[in-house]
Amino acid sequence: MRMFKLNPLVLAMAACTLPMSVYAQDSGDGTVEEVVVTGSFRDSLQNAMNIKKNQNGFVDAIVASDIAEFPDNNLAESLQRVPGVAISRSGGEGRNITVRGLGPGFTTVRLNGMETISTTGGTDAVGGNNRGRGFDFNTFSSDLFSSLTVRKTNSAEVQEGSLGATVDLKAAQPFDYDDFVLTASGSLGYNDLSEESDPGAAFLVSNIFADGKFGALFSLSYSERSVQDEGSSTVRWTNASAQSFGKYKGATITPTNEINTAFRPRIPRYDSYQHEMERLGSSLSLQFRPTDSTEISLDGLWAKFDANRQEVFMQGSLNPGANATSNVLDYAIEGNTLVYADIEGARLLSENRYDEMSTDFSQGTITLKQDFTDTFRLKAMLGSTKSDYDNPIQNTLLMQANNQRFTYDYRDYSSPVLTFGTAAYNKASWTATGVRQRPQTTVNENDAATVAFEYDVSDSIKLKIGTDYKDFSFSTDQYAYASEGANGVNIQSNPDFITEYDSGLGDDQPWLIPNRALIMESYNLFDLALVPNYGSNYEVGEETTGVFAQIDFNFEIGSVPVSGDIGVRRFETDQTSSGWLNGTLASRSYVTVEHNYSDTLPALNIKVEPMEDVVLRASYSEGISRAGLGSIVPAVSVGVAGTNLNISGANPLLEPTKAKSYDLGAEWYFGEGSLVSVTLFKKEIESHIQTLRSTPIYTETGLPTEAAVNACNTQGASLGGYGSNCNENLPWNYSAPANGPGGDLDGYEISYQQPFTFLPGFLSNFGFIGSYTSVDSDLDYLSAASDITNGNLIVQATKPLVNLSDETTSATLYWENDVFSGRVSLASRSGYLTTPIGRDGNDEEGTNETTNVDASFGYQFNDSLKFTFEALNLTDEVDDQWVGSEDNQRLSYYHNTGIQYNLGVQYKY
Repeated sequence: MRMFKLNPLVLAMAACTLPMSVYAQDSGDGTVEEVVVTGSFRDSLQNAMNIKKNQNGFVDAIVASDIAEFPDNNLAESLQRVPGVAISRSGGEGRNITVRGLGPGFTTVRLNGMETISTTGGTDAVGGNNRGRGFDFNTFSSDLFSSLTVRKTNSAEVQEGSLGATVDLKAAQPFDYDDFVLTASGSLGYNDLSEESDPGAAFLVSNIFADGKFGALFSLSYSERSVQDEGSSTVRWTNASAQSFGKYKGATITPTNEINTAFRPRIPRYDSYQHEMERLGSSLSLQFRPTDSTEISLDGLWAKFDANRQEVFMQGSLNPGANATSNVLDYAIEGNTLVYADIEGARLLSENRYDEMSTDFSQGTITLKQDFTDTFRLKAMLGSTKSDYDNPIQNTLLMQANNQRFTYDYRDYSSPVLTFGTAAYNKASWTATGVRQRPQTTVNENDAATVAFEYDVSDSIKLKIGTDYKDFSFSTDQYAYASEGANGVNIQSNPDFITEYDSGLGDDQPWLIPNRALIMESYNLFDLALVPNYGSNYEVGEETTGVFAQIDFNFEIGSVPVSGDIGVRRFETDQTSSGWLNGTLASRSYVTVEHNYSDTLPALNIKVEPMEDVVLRASYSEGISRAGLGSIVPAVSVGVAGTNLNISGANPLLEPTKAKSYDLGAEWYFGEGSLVSVTLFKKEIESHIQTLRSTPIYTETGLPTEAAVNACNTQGASLGGYGSNCNENLPWNYSAPANGPGGDLDGYEISYQQPFTFLPGFLSNFGFIGSYTSVDSDLDYLSAASDITNGNLIVQATKPLVNLSDETTSATLYWENDVFSGRVSLASRSGYLTTPIGRDGNDEEGTNETTNVDASFGYQFNDSLKFTFEALNLTDEVDDQWVGSEDNQRLSYYHNTGIQYNLGVQYKY
């Protein structure tokens, strides 16, 4: 039985609501800065609304008190309150965001005005080690930031790279405040599934010195979380395979029998994960204002996210060929799916995996603002950022029991039942079959500089010109044992090598699992030599130079105010990517390929106010999103098969995805703190990266000539070796990611917020914020048999973008007076595809809809002290992943993580 545990409070206090006046402005580079708010939740909503109203483009924001008042574990969960933003979760909390149907790789994130990437690790079911361009928001606590701004349309002054949104995260600075500020609070959390208690804390102090010429601010945030993450999974379902099951009720059955031709789970299993997470972050800001026309800011941001995770599986192994002699005693088929089977002679697996992970993130920037005259200004920034993810221990022990009784039952999708025979609970049944150790790292670094000038041509026209430079580098690696078999482990040699694990799943009998730590120590397996996993060892470097020119305008046509910006950005990227050519062969070599691309991107934003408190907006822009990092490395195989000259793998010559974006919106600010808005948006995506076949001349691929020569000489005997029929000047079949045809994405957003001050009595303290976004897209997914070089495009399916939820909804009902406050928040996203062309014969793969309900309440004891209570994931929402088709879903992964409760105390001076 689990017991309630109370951990010591690691830090005494945590920063939260900020007691300040209201001020916000645009920095001149598209970021919102100098945001300060009062302690009222309503005031923070008003401030965010003012930011939205005053921008030329389509922008949504959350500001400091607003962030602190939402019951969120991290930044991703704060951002899910923004219209059109949906999140994906890892370990029971938000990790990545999707904006208007465009996934994490299409979104650019800037910290304190500088583009950056932060990466963490997750379970295999949620993507594992992040080797892409998506930003892992779970690195950071929301407490470190004073504003989150989601810029959904482009301006020329904003650096290229986003088709979904540019998200600006701004840490607090001392000049945001008028005087001395000290805020602190502490919290204690409890999860009803893990039955563990978790401390959280933070602190912020800021002051202005020397008659306002110098300011210093320091903040610190700390939190722990213990999460039990459990359920069932299948590692997909597979269809017909020769001799999957050998008998039915003792009689031999053929491969074409319905038992063998129906889809069956590959590895039906119970899963029990235990996550331990520790998040520590701090910011330091020093600002100097030696004169009224000069301001210098030094800002540092540091975060460390440590996690360890144990994954325990009790499972049947029904992979093709694994149970050719097994005997099916009973079964049930629904459609073409073997949803239930009672099996004799099955193979069982018990698995114990342990990961230790850490992300070290650091950033430093120096910013200069200089007013040369009343009409001529400069803003310059120099910065460096690094995200270092390390997974030094990814250790798995597996043991196997043959000829066992095993039953699985998926007839009730949400409550699968797995039954293991009595021999599965006998230590003598098991033998060791696998030992794995797969350490890995991912490092992202970015050095950047920007210089921008502003000149007021007149009261109505402002000219902006500037240049920026970015030097981005990415590297990742993974190592493993040369053999991942038993590696000499005799699990029967020591009775302690097998231990009991009480998961509480299934029939509630303790499972027998390998004693991972003892076995590794006893056999000195951590000292066993590791070899590179060549396909996961690669690096990318990108140097990008950009220039822009933009005109901001603000005038009246008649008595109608019209404002906006029009401009153009030009950029050039020099890309260098390196990876292993023929990584599985002794002839492998580390190859570097250079590629460059450039483009000119126009942008236009117009804001019209035809009447007071009514704003009409229109926007047009062209933008790009760079290809995924794993897709642009020369990790390929070059070979000759018969008369076929073949290349397969990645594609270092991929071009970015480009799109034209159109937005049209209307906003009515019909009262204090009140808004209703409608936005229509459309993106014409010119190309969509997918794996295709092409037939380029070998020398056009950027790969080394010697690889083709070697393949012809060693594998091309039927072509006479290297010569006229086999050389680098001939067309080769290249199966790799390519810029295929694109498609359109269309949608609309509706937002509404209002304090109900018009109601009588206590009802006047209520208020509401809500949004609804609908998105639709149709893209042609091509067959692997398509030959893009010759224009032979074979459409296999027309489906939405990956990660696109066609509906996202957020809503918060709040009540607030000077003493009490409370709010209930809902965030929902509809189901979405994760793999449009499924594996193992399945049509597609996806994730079902989620609806998360959170609540928070506060009691203001006096001017300085406040007590809070929060409840997250009140409905204990599940992560429900499937394979098959939308109308015939087969369970792939079905997990819950429990309800989280937090008690807190907040102090401000």
